[in-house]
Amino acid sequence: MSSSGLIPGVPTAISEGVWRVLAPNPGMMTGPGTNSYLLALPHGLAVLDPGPADSQHAAALLAAAEQLGQPLVAVIVTHTHRDHSPAAQLLGDLHCHGPLAPDDGLQDEAWQPDTLVEDGYRLALADGRHLRAIATPGHVSNHFCYLVEETGVLFSGDHLIQGSTVVVAPPAGSMSAYLRSLARLQSEPLSLLAPGHGDVVSHPQDYIEYTLGHRQRREDKVVRMLREQPGSTVAELVTTVYDDTPVFLHGVASLSLTAHLIKLQEEQRAELVADRWTLC
Repeated sequence: MSSSGLIPGVPTAISEGVWRVLAPNPGMMTGPGTNSYLLALPHGLAVLDPGPADSQHAAALLAAAEQLGQPLVAVIVTHTHRDHSPAAQLLGDLHCHGPLAPDDGLQDEAWQPDTLVEDGYRLALADGRHLRAIATPGHVSNHFCYLVEETGVLFSGDHLIQGSTVVVAPPAGSMSAYLRSLARLQSEPLSLLAPGHGDVVSHPQDYIEYTLGHRQRREDKVVRMLREQPGSTVAELVTTVYDDTPVFLHGVASLSLTAHLIKLQEEQRAELVADRWTLC
């Protein structure tokens, strides 16, 4: 993933009433870092995905709000993984909008929304614009994207990230749900994708189509390998299904591979017996 030379902590305008602030948490799973977004409200600013529990990043968000001349008054989160929501606890007593966290051991356990976001929830932004929540389970079961209805800017969290495909990790993650969520976004009037990691994407629908195609090609490869290697474990399959991926990433790839296998099982196309997968 590229960050286009972004400096962590420095607010950068990406659209009218929207600024991005990069968190200083680069890594294998986060790319250049988590993108936090400041959104202009009628009376103040909201931070969407405040990021990890990093005091430096929290201070940068508060400083950016001061620079923009508006107080931070609200937090919105796409989901509650620990690189997206924990900084809310460091920003003071703000009104929090978002979903509840699933109990899978990977979540921000301190997250407590004041307003529970559901599909279709709308929040008034500055200058008559509105932010609409779109339920997009898949990467994790409580994931939401948020669309600025008047401009087509979509905050995609970890549903879509620039430069890489996301991990879908069962049990809270579901490949079937992920693909349905991607297909749902194809009917939305999108102009710009503002992801949780990486650069903004200027042709969102092309990127969604590419991602759907990538997942289909990966599923086709899973089926082909199961046909050639019936009775394989996930550890055996990952070396061939993800032979285009560096070996040090195979542990992570095994999560999405398992999600593909579960999807095939749900469709009665594959079965699991004693940790070994076979086509039906």
